[in-house]
Parts: sequence; structure tokens; C-alpha cells
Amino acid sequence: MNENFKYIAGAVAVVGLSIGAIIYISVRDPVPPSGKPAAALTPQPAVPEEPAVKHPLPESAAPEPLPPLNESDEPMKNALADLIGKESVEQFIVPDELVRHIVVAIDNLPEEKVAERLRPVKPAPGKFAVTGAEDAPVLDPANYARYKLLVQSIRSTDTRQLVATYTRHYPLFQEAYESLGHPPEYFNDRLVEVIDHLLATPEVPDPIALARPGVQYEFADPKLESLSAGQKVLIRMGRDNAKVVKDKLRELRQALLAKKP
Repeated sequence: MNENFKYIAGAVAVVGLSIGAIIYISVRDPVPPSGKPAAALTPQPAVPEEPAVKHPLPESAAPEPLPPLNESDEPMKNALADLIGKESVEQFIVPDELVRHIVVAIDNLPEEKVAERLRPVKPAPGKFAVTGAEDAPVLDPANYARYKLLVQSIRSTDTRQLVATYTRHYPLFQEAYESLGHPPEYFNDRLVEVIDHLLATPEVPDPIALARPGVQYEFADPKLESLSAGQKVLIRMGRDNAKVVKDKLRELRQALLAKKP
């Protein structure tokens, strides 16, 4: 089961990596979501028009100079280390093209598939496990422990600091989003839309039945199998872990939409 998450995440480079980490987790498991391929990361000319804005970011502190997008990996990695710790960055984050990969991953979470090669977060440790009878396999709850350290990092992330970092570096995320060739759109609007989509993920009690029509496993329930890549990932990580992720996403959404009096 290839699992594609935001890890928290959203996420997510600084905030992006943290968001990425919050809502995007990629793992190598023998049940990839099926369906149309994810959007490619081929940069397109940026659209010059100003995007319409539904959810403007909260006002940030005095602006500071930002590196060019193509030179932002190291500064973003350092900023993320300040946010979630150097050890967590080294353990969870893929350090190449951070902002671009976070933006593509978030943009594709509501789709049927997220490209594994574009993941901003490293695979969860361990192997995907199945239990039950051969003709009635179920998802082994032992899989949920694979996400323990990641979920702990998500839980302990300071949401206000996360949003402050994201806001300061937002022009890089907007530039990466526009380079995907979308019509003029505001990346923060897309982020809020994706968060709402993930929060709508149904809670599925154990045991979670699987099927194996071919080499790979998939959800036995067609309604679950038809869910998006992001929603499937929340189900596969177990209800307790998913609750932590959803709680953080709610905090993140509220902070992103906060308005100063």
C-alpha cells in the first residue's frame, strides 16, 4: 500500500515542510491508490495576473529578504530545524526541492494518487502488515505503531510558530504553486481547501477489510477504495493517529484564517 500523507501536513519548507509533514506522509507499502497520475512537477511559466484571494493570510511581522526559490532548500531546512528540531528534520524530511515538493504534494492530496517521487517526507519505517485469513485479509493494527514518532512530532509542533514561519516564507510557496501552470490562484486558498478535504475523512473502525484482486492489496470496501490519496492515508494510519493529525489540522486552519481586530 503506497501511502501518501501531509505530514504534518500538512503539511511541510519551513512551514511548508511542517505542513507537509502534517498532512503528507509517503510510505512504500504494497497497496498504492489507483487512478489517474498525479500532476507532474514540470515548471510552467508563472501567470502574471494577480490571483483572487478567498483566505488571506494573517498579517506577518516585518518582511525579511527571502532566497530565490531554486536556492531555498538549505535556508528552509534550517528554519524547519528551528521549528521541529534538527533530529526530526533529518529523520522525516527529504531535503531536495522542499518548497516545490510540498506544494505539489498538498495540491495532489485530494486526488486519487500522489507521485511518490515528489514526496517531501521520508517513508515510515517498517513494512506494511496484513493479518486475518488468506481469503479475508485485514489491515494489521501493528502498522499504526510505524507512525508513532511522526505523530508525536506533529502533536508537539507549535501551531502559531508554524503559521508565522509559513507566512514569512509564503511568497516562495505562491511562486512554486503558480509554476505548476494553474490559472491565477492563491496557494493558501488551496491549502485551506485541502485541509477541509482531509478533515472530512470518515472514521473507520478496526478491522479494516482488504482485498487482493491482483498482486497488491486494496480496501475491500469500494467506498473506501474510491477515496482520495490523502483520505486513504489517514485511514491506514489508524484512528488514534488520524485524530492527532486532524486535531492539528483544525488548529492550523483556525490559525491560518485568524484575522487581526
